[in-house]
Amino acid sequence: MSEMLPIEPVAPYLLRSLREHVHERLRRAIVAGRFRNGERLNERHLAEMLGVSTTPVKDAIRRLESEGLVRTEARRGVFVEFSARQALEMALGRAALESVMTHIAANRVGDADIVEIARLIEEMAHATQHSALEDLVTLNEAYHGTLHRISGCGYLERRLDGQRMYDHAQRIALLSEPSERGQGFEEHRAIFDALKAREPKLAEQRMRAHIVRSAKAHVRQVFGADAEGLDYDT
Repeated sequence: MSEMLPIEPVAPYLLRSLREHVHERLRRAIVAGRFRNGERLNERHLAEMLGVSTTPVKDAIRRLESEGLVRTEARRGVFVEFSARQALEMALGRAALESVMTHIAANRVGDADIVEIARLIEEMAHATQHSALEDLVTLNEAYHGTLHRISGCGYLERRLDGQRMYDHAQRIALLSEPSERGQGFEEHRAIFDALKAREPKLAEQRMRAHIVRSAKAHVRQVFGADAEGLDYDT
């Protein structure tokens, strides 16, 4: 009997349902600014653009409403609910929680954790150098997820779950810019340096500064201006 050839596993994105794909496409479009804040969404038009029936579109809109990205008005329709201010508010909430988790992680990090994060940094450097956007987004999320795990702050991590999908869409939009890929990598490496040195206050400050700066860059990318009436500097 001849030796059996290995079979490649099915790509994770193929395992998702049509509803999940439609939901992700619409969420990503909103976060990337392809629809204006307050713009009315026509379900039939969206279905035609996506090449699907209106059923998965209706389901996606319900999920987007629960995420705070659209609102439904009786007898008027569905409207985009994503402004510069809302985008920055969401990021400031994440910065507050995740910077605390990074502080705690710096107090708990072990030698094996340092090796794991160093490997992620090395892979992020390679993905940044080769402009591998999909790999870079995956590694970015693995990096942050590793710090969450090290911190052991399950309650705080659950508070972040509500906007995890927004954070994912923001990373895709922001990391499409070459300059942002380079700056983001340097900030991640600086956070790692503080963790490796077991300097919790510095790690916390660098994480907060990274998230807030990235959020402001994303707001300018999507809306062409800073969020009015929401000044915050790290």
